Amino acid sequence: MVNEKSDLTQPNGVKEKKLEIIDGYTIKYHANGKTMWSKGKIMDDKPEGYWEWYRVDGTIKRSGYFDKGEPVGEWITYDSKGEKYKITNRDKK
Repeated sequence: MVNEKSDLTQPNGVKEKKLEIIDGYTIKYHANGKTMWSKGKIMDDKPEGYWEWYRVDGTIKRSGYFDKGEPVGEWITYDSKGEKYKITNRDKK
């Protein structure tokens, strides 16, 4: 059974994030259940391709790419106004 919406509490008492799958994108929400926490695609139970994370106020916090669940390429961290703050290269050297 596929659970496309989740609002469960784990054994340690931590509430899982609300989750939806829309047009192939997995979207998780902050604890308030209203504002988006992350958005990206999942393939074979691993993040794949471009992902974004957001603050509770809706501004973008971080973005980057996954290849078979591993972070690759440039990852961008944004300041509280959504402006680029830091770029990190996640390629293996």
